[in-house]
Amino acid sequence: MSSNKRKIINDPVYGFIPVPDDVLFDIIEHRYFQRLRRIKQLGLTHLVYPGALHTRFHHALGAMYLVKQAAEVLRWKAIEISPGEERGVLLAILLHDIGHGPFSHALENCLVFEMSHEDLSVLFMERLNEEFNGLLTMAIDIFLNRYPKKFLHQLISGQLDMDRMDYLKRDSFYTGVSEGVINSDRLLNMLTVVNDELVVEAKGIYSVEKFIVARRLMYWQVYLHKTVLAAEQMLVHTLKRAKILAEKGIPVFATPSLSLFLENRFTLKDFINQPFLLDEFALLDDSDISASIKVWSNHPDPILSELSRCLVERRLFAIEIGSTPVSEAHFTGISERIMKFKEIKKEDLPFFLYKGEIANNAYNPSNDKINILQKNGTLMDIAAETFQLNIASLSEIVTNFYLCYPKEIRSD
Repeated sequence: MSSNKRKIINDPVYGFIPVPDDVLFDIIEHRYFQRLRRIKQLGLTHLVYPGALHTRFHHALGAMYLVKQAAEVLRWKAIEISPGEERGVLLAILLHDIGHGPFSHALENCLVFEMSHEDLSVLFMERLNEEFNGLLTMAIDIFLNRYPKKFLHQLISGQLDMDRMDYLKRDSFYTGVSEGVINSDRLLNMLTVVNDELVVEAKGIYSVEKFIVARRLMYWQVYLHKTVLAAEQMLVHTLKRAKILAEKGIPVFATPSLSLFLENRFTLKDFINQPFLLDEFALLDDSDISASIKVWSNHPDPILSELSRCLVERRLFAIEIGSTPVSEAHFTGISERIMKFKEIKKEDLPFFLYKGEIANNAYNPSNDKINILQKNGTLMDIAAETFQLNIASLSEIVTNFYLCYPKEIRSD
């Protein structure tokens, strides 16, 4: 390893994070990865928790650190992981979120269509693999769960993966929500592999329970916080309005790359057939959206300008959340008040009235189980009644329904 690549990054969550490999260093330095510095991890959550200004760059480095620690633990327990496999899994976790667009999940389906950020992550990894002469081939196979050692993929994507472990700990740190604090050291040291499956030794069962409970609490207190939900819905509908105007040929201020995505509806097929689109997408980050919204505050279109001003000035919509769907009578009453107060037509109502549902289950054994390795060598799902824990109830999907609208039209 050349001396200029022996880097140590000072992370506020874990302390010093070493970059253990030349290729990892070069990937971190690449323009695609550096873009993650300009994308907030938690979208508009800073409007509720002012400290939540950390980025996808922070998260990717933290997840890489945890995977490195996990690999060392597993090797100590005689689980074979070659140097090449370690590099592969570290590259996979480092790049797992590289496909995120501006404001992360908040704008997931506003700028590109019929594709997820995971689809874009694969495209970025494949492009980087070409630039790095095939050095990311194993990383891509691990990321897509095509590599023979399946437990390596579980370190990246699973019920107890390093992605979740980092974002819970990191998001808790930056928001100040202490309910999300987890003991990552304990969890890592309790990991092992049985039958090519990542499992947890019985001694770590209560740390896993705390992890699952923390995830449930963080979803309701941070990720699905009602005010954050209102702000993100406003952002989504502001972009939708700008896109409608742009597609009609009405001038809308935007950076060149943002203009391209506002004026067109690109899908995965377009990205595959037109390779330049990936580089255009790589030029997008939070600053493109933030700068545009400031300018849109004075746009002649009254809907775009009002939504933009509300976001810039943090005049967020009211939101009602309940366990039952919004009644038709209540929805109609709110609709009529908005149209009268805002003096808008019915077809413009969706820009000021949002209805939907949010769901959360902290543990989903139907996709991937967290198996506990008992002292007698048998494996058991952590949600099994035998353990007398509360995990079974946490695996149930909790669904709430919301209605979001301008505060000034409330009847109270």
